[in-house]
Amino acid sequence: MIKETNLHSYSLLDPDMIIHAVESLNYISDGRILALNSYENRVYQVGIEDKAPIIAKFYRAGRWTDDMIREEHAFMLELANVEIPVVAPIAIENETLFKYEEYRFSIYPRFGGYAPELDNPDHLLQLGKILAQIHNIGETNPFKNRRSINVEDFAIKPIQYLLENNFIPDYLKIAYSTLCEDLIIRIKYCYEQTGNYKTLRLHGDCHQGNILVRDEKFYIVDFDDSRSGPAIQDIWMFLSGDRNYMTLGLNDFMEGYNEFRNFEARELYLIEALRTMRLIHYSAWLAQRWSDPAFPIAFPFFNSQNYWEDQILSLREQASLMEEPALVWKHY
Repeated sequence: MIKETNLHSYSLLDPDMIIHAVESLNYISDGRILALNSYENRVYQVGIEDKAPIIAKFYRAGRWTDDMIREEHAFMLELANVEIPVVAPIAIENETLFKYEEYRFSIYPRFGGYAPELDNPDHLLQLGKILAQIHNIGETNPFKNRRSINVEDFAIKPIQYLLENNFIPDYLKIAYSTLCEDLIIRIKYCYEQTGNYKTLRLHGDCHQGNILVRDEKFYIVDFDDSRSGPAIQDIWMFLSGDRNYMTLGLNDFMEGYNEFRNFEARELYLIEALRTMRLIHYSAWLAQRWSDPAFPIAFPFFNSQNYWEDQILSLREQASLMEEPALVWKHY
């Protein structure tokens, strides 16, 4: 679970500070800065004289330790070194995590592209090939510092935080807490149905927004939420819609995936459990960041009566979906 922090020092991260940080690495900035879409961290495109711009990522205080960040970077570089298409951080004298004043930051090459089309069978097939190769490398060594995807961090603690900090409206508290108690039971049952699974180093937040397509090639970006867990965590977010539509997408994805790696079908029991945990965790993440001035501006829909009513409806639907049989796919 993300620790709450009141260290909203991003207000001090002005253009001069950003440029000075980048220039501390012996770059010469041309003074152009473009803020990119990021809320957990702060990410900027910084112009460099006579060279392509670079991307500077400034890390939120109190979230990851230095060792956790370096472990994420090492995983990305390990993937890049065997030509798996990820956008890895730039290393300078074997270091990827830098400090300037109170800020920790990393730099990346600028890399443009467009999001994949998840209703395009060929796009899903290509994603399957890449994720299988990532998982093959992810299996070779464990994370030593980064945590796993688990029920405690992604469901139990987030629920406790929301209830104890009075984010749930009074008239919905009983309904929410009772529903969540039932959801935890169902989530744990899904894990029991799955049984033992291989724990891998994962991307962890592998959705459409973290994939770039350029020149008909696919690239994976932003391993900030990288954790250990089952392979299906990096797959289920590509699957949505009704059962038939998800099955079609799964078939396309697995056609590519199984060219490089055998998928353990029993992990399919976890899809709706993981989706449920993500819904819960997302609400708690917004709640924990609500005192950051950027969040009420970026997420004005949060913490309203309508939001929590809709959440309860969505979670009730998830309770029903966890009762359904796991998806199946056509083996190749």
